[in-house]
Amino acid sequence: MKLERLLGIIIYLLNHETVSANRLAEKFEVSIRTIQRDIESLNFAGIPITSIQGKNGGYGIINGFKLEKQIANTEDYQFIITALTGMSSAYNNKKLEGTVEKLRSIFRQEQSVKSKVKLDFSVSREGSNINNYLGLIDEAVNKEKVIEFEYTNTCGDKTSREAEPIGVIYKWYAWYMLGYCCNKKDYRMFKVVRMSNLRNKEKSFSMVHDSFDNLLSRQEKQDIRRYMDVKLSCKEEMRISIEEYFPNASIIVKEDGDYLYHFRAPDNEMGWKGLLFSFANKIKIIEPDELIKEFLMKAEEITILYK
Repeated sequence: MKLERLLGIIIYLLNHETVSANRLAEKFEVSIRTIQRDIESLNFAGIPITSIQGKNGGYGIINGFKLEKQIANTEDYQFIITALTGMSSAYNNKKLEGTVEKLRSIFRQEQSVKSKVKLDFSVSREGSNINNYLGLIDEAVNKEKVIEFEYTNTCGDKTSREAEPIGVIYKWYAWYMLGYCCNKKDYRMFKVVRMSNLRNKEKSFSMVHDSFDNLLSRQEKQDIRRYMDVKLSCKEEMRISIEEYFPNASIIVKEDGDYLYHFRAPDNEMGWKGLLFSFANKIKIIEPDELIKEFLMKAEEITILYK
């Protein structure tokens, strides 16, 4: 157990510039004193770990140090292959496919551990231009070239945009591109399926951008969308469906056996509203009043259409 922890500490320090003793203790679920003894053991073993004092201090490994021996075992390779195979089901990339093939050729020597987990994100490829657009964005990111496209927002308004793409992320069951919008002079998240007529321009980026991870973290913290607090009730027969599509909802079982759900959702996103509408009379919206009025208006419009 200690040997695994020591190896884990080395790998963690290699992946982070400076790590406090508190963070290492939390990460490996041991006391700070145990971490201090582990650091001493690693230093005695010849691992060049430095100690930095002060408010932002901690432990770090001297730049240039690398682990030259193979540290991944058969099970590690299986996890890596499973993750990359799942990624390749969502993202059509020849380099990615080549990486998976290389790992499989290594792993083929050891078949004692068989994966019982499969990741299939092929639904993310749905849409006539998704694969093509992801390839164009990837090329623009690597070459640091501006792209232009038409973008349709959630209200149906279409605008022409130029952007400096930083990277793509698959979340909320869809592909999104993070980029610097040349029109708005700010970073924006663009839903790829809402893009059309996307093409690369022979124009270089106007500036050096921060890393994808840092920009993505900042963008998520600056979520300025208006959210709606929704309360609805349903019978036992709808419980599984509600919990499947709204896993973060809080649940209260009422005295009559019905279920009361409470969740927050972006006001201008139509996906979750359409899902609730498809449940028809199997659910009842309790709050807010504006959502109830919106659903009554939609029901009336549908009734008028088919009269």
